[in-house]
This record gives sequence, C-alpha cells and structure tokens, in this order.
Amino acid sequence: MRTLLFLFVAVFYVVSLTTANAEPSPSRFFIRGDGVIHLLNHRNNREATVHLLREDGALNEQALSKVDWIFGYPTQEKGEHISPRLLFMLDYFAEQLAPGSAIHIESGYRSPEYNDKIRSMGNNAARTSTHIDGIALDFWLEGVDGKKLWETIKARNCGGIGHYGGKTVHFDAGRPRFWQAATSGTRSPQPDENRHLYLSTDFDRYAPGETVRLSLSSLSSFDFGVKPKVILYRSGNHQTSLVSLPLDQGDGSECRMIETRKTSRFLTATLPTGLPPGRYQLELSFCNRPFVRMPEQAFSNPIEVRR
Repeated sequence: MRTLLFLFVAVFYVVSLTTANAEPSPSRFFIRGDGVIHLLNHRNNREATVHLLREDGALNEQALSKVDWIFGYPTQEKGEHISPRLLFMLDYFAEQLAPGSAIHIESGYRSPEYNDKIRSMGNNAARTSTHIDGIALDFWLEGVDGKKLWETIKARNCGGIGHYGGKTVHFDAGRPRFWQAATSGTRSPQPDENRHLYLSTDFDRYAPGETVRLSLSSLSSFDFGVKPKVILYRSGNHQTSLVSLPLDQGDGSECRMIETRKTSRFLTATLPTGLPPGRYQLELSFCNRPFVRMPEQAFSNPIEVRR
C-alpha cells in the first residue's frame, strides 16, 4: 500500500512540475487582454460580462454568441461571430485605460440597409462600413477622454481608429489607418468600386498544417472573382513568393466568382506542414474585376507560424 502511495505522489509531483514549467499556449492574437470583457450596448440596452476563452484556452463559443446578441449581430444568418480579433484588442485597450469598467457601445453591427439609412440622414457612415462585416464598433470608456482613447489605439497601428469629437471613437479590425472628422472621407462623392477592400485572416498565430480562413471586408460590389491559388510570402517581402496554396473553394475554373457577402467571408487554404516558424502574409488575386480601380490582388495581415 505504501509503495502504491509513493508511486502516486511521485507521479503527481512530476506532472505538477511539468505543468508548472511548461510554456503557456500562445494567444491566437497579437494584441489581447485577459479575455474577460464587460459590454453595454446603449442602442438595445443589452449588457453582459463574458469570458471569451474556455479554461483550456480555446475560444468560448457560448460567450461569442452572447457578444453577438449584445452587438445585434445575426449569427445564424452570417455563419460567423463578431470578430474575435476585434474583441481581444478591445479588451486590451479597455484594460489599459479603464480596468474593470464597462465598454459602452454606441453602434455595433449595422445591416447594409441600416447603414444606408443613417448615411442618408447625414451621419458619419462609410458606404462600405466595417460595421456591416461585424468587425467594428463605436464605443467609449467611462472617465476616458475620446482623444486620449483615439491616440492610444492609433499608437499601436492595429486597426481602423476614428474620432469625430467627444468621448466616442470608431474602432475596427480592418486595415490599420486613422482619421478625424475632417479626414474621414465619409462624404466623398467618388464611387467606391471595391477600392478599399481588405483581406484578413481569422487568427494571427497558426501551427504548420493548419487551415487559414481568409475574409474580405469593405466591399461595395460582389460581382467579381478570385483566382484558385493563394500565394504565401515572408511578411514584408512581396517580391519572392514561397509557395502556392490551393483555395478549398476552387471549383475547377480559373476564376471562382464571389457573388455574396457571405461567400467573400469564407475562403480557406491550408498551410504547408513543413512551414518554418516565422511571419508570413497571404496574397489573394482577383479576376473578372468589374472596376478598373479595383485592386488586382490583396495581401493579408501578417500571421505568425509557431511549432
């Protein structure tokens, strides 16, 4: 009996020591808070504190669905959640500037129809607003000056950050950029013609052999196609391609048509199993472009591959 007890204690000690010394699993995102976020939407009076991560470090689907409810996001229709990247960055900045306080949402998800309606009323809303794609919100933090909030996020160059005056800012997980009321461009009469499209991955960090989901946002038209191959580059070096990855959505043609917003949000490719650790970007090329000014290709945000 003593021998069995000794063996049990020894095994428990070894497992505990190994667990204590193990390197924690890296976050899927470059910028993130502790994963606990308190949201209050003043448009629908919905409020909740949610834990974005499960105990094992995986994304908490129930929590993400709760966030969708707060944002007014039609989860079933879209087939996805409000951008987790947006939520983790939002959590990070809230912790930095107003720890323990609620994040006050003035505008969350907008349907294309609602976005057009508030544009027609003279509000600051872009034709291809990132609110439509579920990757944006307008928010404020109790006791935090709007200009300071804008400057803090702007300094990290991690998304779109706009300030129109007052305590509220616009923040999105799209292309890194910044603006104020005089430089917003929301009143521009020029046609968009897909000029501001942005290609993003679902996560920032991956393991070799994982599937990467690519999504397009800020589109004004869906009458275009994508080529069936995604090209992988070292981040920042777009002159030398490393490997060509087939799109899982390839239909055997040289041009897969994108006809709906949902289709543009679900393009996937698998990373090579032997891909060395490092930072990379993926290039998606377009075909049957309906506009001369639409880009011929788009590069994703940088991703990091870790073993």
